[in-house]
Amino acid sequence: MSEQDTLFSKIIRREIPADIVYEDDMALAFKDINPQAPVHILVIPKKPIPRLADAVPEDHSLMGHLLLTAKRVAQEAGLENGYRVVINNGAEAGQTVFHLHLHILGGRQMQWPPG
Repeated sequence: MSEQDTLFSKIIRREIPADIVYEDDMALAFKDINPQAPVHILVIPKKPIPRLADAVPEDHSLMGHLLLTAKRVAQEAGLENGYRVVINNGAEAGQTVFHLHLHILGGRQMQWPPG
């Protein structure tokens, strides 16, 4: 699978269905199909960036936009008591889809350290 042909790229192109909760010209947010918390939403850039480590200086605005999108989506999901934002970078960190994504996890007490 090329970086243009990940599961998430197919969701962006509407080739695979997803429970989309937010979309704009730069990002897409949808519910995780294997939730690890009562609220588990993924925020992805529409630009295919495989890992956080692959982001370049030109992605500066996009990276900030993803965090602000995560904030907005968390607020819209009613996570006023708190939430966690996680980015797994690489296989050793648990990344399984190589299209950058932010996990928004909430709706329960989070533990530390995470794992």
